[in-house]
This record gives sequence, C-alpha cells and structure tokens, in this order.
Amino acid sequence: MDGLTVVFDLDGTLVETAPDLIHATNHVMTLKGLPPMDAAEIRPLISFGSRAMIEYSLKHHGVSLPAEEVGQLQTRFLEYYAENIAVESHCFPGLEAALTMLTGRGARLAVCTNKQEQPSRQLLEALGIIGHFHGIAGRDTFPVFKPDPEHLRGAVRLAGGDPKNAVMVGDSETDIKTAKAAGVPVIAVPFGYTDVPVHKLSPDIVIEHYDHLEKAIERVRRH
Repeated sequence: MDGLTVVFDLDGTLVETAPDLIHATNHVMTLKGLPPMDAAEIRPLISFGSRAMIEYSLKHHGVSLPAEEVGQLQTRFLEYYAENIAVESHCFPGLEAALTMLTGRGARLAVCTNKQEQPSRQLLEALGIIGHFHGIAGRDTFPVFKPDPEHLRGAVRLAGGDPKNAVMVGDSETDIKTAKAAGVPVIAVPFGYTDVPVHKLSPDIVIEHYDHLEKAIERVRRH
C-alpha cells in the first residue's frame, strides 16, 4: 500500500464516542433544569455536532432559547466534554490491529473530522492511537469542512499523500458525500452515527468489522 493514504472519520468510525457526548448533552440539560435525553434518541445526531444535539434536546423538551443562549450552552458542553473526553469512549473492535496492519503495509493514515482539531487530538491521545496518524484535520483546521471535498483533500495532504491515491472510511452521509465529491473511494461502517443505514447511501463497500478493512481497501483500489 505504498503511496496510499487512508483517511478516517473520527466519531462513530474510529471511536465509539457516543456515551461521553451524550453525557455532555445531558449535563447542559441539567443546567436548564431539564431531564436527561434517551441515548438512543440523540445518538444519530452526533455526526451533526454538539449544537445540533443541544438544539434537538431543547426542542424535545419544548424549550426555545435565543441563539446566544444556545451558544452559551454549547460552550458549557465543550468545557464539560474536554474534561470527560474519554471516560467511556473506546476504539471500535479490530481498529488498532487494522491501523497497525495499514502502516505496516506502507499506507499513510489521516483523520478528517468535523470535531474541532484540539479535542480530536486530545481524544486520540487519551486512547493511545494518535501515533498511527500522519495528519489530523478537524473542523477548524482549514477554512472549509465536510462535506466540502477540500477538507478531505487537505487531510490527505497533511499526511503527505496524494488525493488521487486515497481511500475514505466513514460512518455517515456527510462522509460519503465528501468522498464522492473528492473523487475518493469510500468504505462505510454501519456501527456509527446516522439515521439512515449506510448501505442506503451508496458507499463503495460496507464492512461490518475492521477485520475486513484490508480486503475492502484492495477491492476499491482495483475499481
């Protein structure tokens, strides 16, 4: 795989971050005297970011707040999350072995996420996997972010790769749209954060476990 760059989304693709993000959402609900949200209800919103999770939860409780106040809640969310970023978050099964395999075969690895860069690095560091990645592109790394294809291309370049020789791995419609717009093959995982099953979003391949990643990459590169 010399010359290949494999780019991963973060939340719901590399890492099961839902528990800690949901705790952060419910933390700010308690600040408003509101009951906690059911985890299953807000899990699909994770790919849309913290503000979307907060706004949905407020609406669920019949609460309407000015945009400025929602922004203040988002700040409190991010503060709480930074202090509790890897309490329950963990890598998906088979991931670490897959990352080791890819780098062992000569691939360069990158992260392309709509999470901001600093907490992305903090999370990857806390889980002990940051050393696998040659480039990390967060929502605020460039002037654009997913689904803009330049976010993905920028992540590849940060890793020292060529966007014409790359593969994307993601869990959401945003990831699939981004990859297609960039002309990059996309492998989807079904265990992430989406309200639409990924196989309905027309990725090149869906894999159920990271044990299948190597063969999936070989398949998409032949097409």
